[in-house]
This record gives sequence, structure tokens and C-alpha cells, in this order.
Amino acid sequence: MAYVPDIFIRRAQLSDCDQLARMCEALWPDASAEQHARELALILEGKPVTTLPLIILVADVGDRMLAGFLEVDLRSHADGCNPSRPVGYIEGWYVAESYRTRGIGRKLLAAAEDWARSQGCIEVASDTWIDNEVSQRVHEALGYEVVDRCVHYRKTL
Repeated sequence: MAYVPDIFIRRAQLSDCDQLARMCEALWPDASAEQHARELALILEGKPVTTLPLIILVADVGDRMLAGFLEVDLRSHADGCNPSRPVGYIEGWYVAESYRTRGIGRKLLAAAEDWARSQGCIEVASDTWIDNEVSQRVHEALGYEVVDRCVHYRKTL
């Protein structure tokens, strides 16, 4: 894994909104960059749609260029975690393809875990799609364990 010496993990700022929106669209393509930008603007202005704490961390590689991001918040519970305590939850985690395998995802995750500890959490949880084997391998390489596998169904009435 190549080392990126100038990587700086920091909280996202409103000026990051356009880059973040494009990365969100790459991670969650069901919404456009414009839709993501509207939601991000609220979060970055301190007006999130959720009442629980949520932060967005970014990997700044210099000149305010972003290589990735990670959204982490608090949940009252998560599968496989102690139900008596809130848990840090990785809502989204993305590193641009040209920056992958350089330790950036690891640094983002470590910063998210530090934030969760600062919120009184003793556990952090995450999820990924069942067919996203790369994400599964990365989670497991960074110490996360599988606690459940589930297939969700729906029926339109």
C-alpha cells in the first residue's frame, strides 16, 4: 500500500460541497450530484435532516482537492452491537479510484472511530451491499466482523 504523505483528514466544509456531491453520486448513483449537493449543503451549514450528530470527514490531498470522504453519525442501536449504548455508524465511505490502496480509507475510518469514541461510543458499525466484495474485504482487513447477512424483500400494493 503506497503512503500518501500530504493527506489531511478534516471535517468537510461548505466549500467542499461540489466535490463531495460528485463523490456521493459515485457512491449512491440513485440521486444526482445536484440532489446530493442540496442535502450536503444543509449538513455542512449545520442544519442536518437528522437529530443525531452527523459529521462528514474528507481526505484533502492538497489545494483543497478531495480524494475521499466518510459520513459517520450516531445510531441508537445497530445489528450485533450492545443495545444499551449508542453506536457510531459509518453511513457512507468513498475513496476515488485513483487514490485507492494508499491508506486513505484507513485514515478516514480511524478519524471516524476517534469521533465515535469522543461521543461516548464503545462500538462502530457499518454495512455494505452483499455483492460489494471489495468493501467487505476492506472492512474485514480493518478489523470489522460480519454480524449478520440479510436479504430484504418488498411488494408493491
